[in-house]
Amino acid sequence: MDHTKLSIVYLNFNRLAETQTTTLQLSQLCKHYPNIEIIAVDNGSSDGTAEFLSGQSAITAILLADNLGIAGYKAGFNQAAGDYILVLDDDSCPVDMTKIEQAMKRMDQNLALGITACHIQGLDGKPQWSWHLPQQQVLATSPFFIGCGFIIKRALFKAIGWYPDDFFLYQNEIDVSFKVRLQGYDIIYDPECVIIHRGTPNQRPGWRRVFFPTRNTLWLIRCYYPQPQASYMLLSRVLIGLYSASLFGQLGCYAKAVREGLLKPIDKTLLPADLHNIFLPFYKQNSILHQLFKRT
Repeated sequence: MDHTKLSIVYLNFNRLAETQTTTLQLSQLCKHYPNIEIIAVDNGSSDGTAEFLSGQSAITAILLADNLGIAGYKAGFNQAAGDYILVLDDDSCPVDMTKIEQAMKRMDQNLALGITACHIQGLDGKPQWSWHLPQQQVLATSPFFIGCGFIIKRALFKAIGWYPDDFFLYQNEIDVSFKVRLQGYDIIYDPECVIIHRGTPNQRPGWRRVFFPTRNTLWLIRCYYPQPQASYMLLSRVLIGLYSASLFGQLGCYAKAVREGLLKPIDKTLLPADLHNIFLPFYKQNSILHQLFKRT
């Protein structure tokens, strides 16, 4: 049997049409690559997604009984046999597998490279830009990556415990990025590794865009940042979250997010000073002064 070089893992939940599109596209893209396996995890769907996946011979389907959020990925990660894992959503897919291969060769040659952040764009060809990535479209070091398309060394991902179980949604990329850097690995952005993401963030329910980013960011700040910086960032995040909650009319779930974000016991793993500059974009996103000046 050929050695498995790459495991493609994607998580699915109640979006049958998106799952069908991604599954069929991946099956076509990878049919001539015996060293690639495709693993689809269903997060307790009730719309026929699980039944569709279980009938696809080109993939390995893992069917979960309940929706575990991003923790559902773990079932796929644990089964993955590849040296690398390409993580996707049920509505994202690479354009060209040769570019993915090139990225893995680069990571083979540079043992310090832990993650390749892919370039994310919509069906219209426009980049789905985010503060997580460099703005320049060149191969460059990146502070973070976007979760609907990135390549990570499987052994490294396993060593840091995969995604955090308790986040459910959002900010899991930040936690992984912090842990990867703390392990001494780098993250690189490769604009040639194009991932088509058919969804857009503004399609997501307002309460989700308030609750999980607020709560999970408070957890991240409390875990990784020292005082007095942490206090300023926590206050800033509370104020930024309040503004977002007022826009979406979600003050109730915002209050719950703040309560959980500030009261849950946290095991601290402080970032060393040399990593603070690398993660400056996260600080600016959670600095009320930076956000106010950005809006004026």
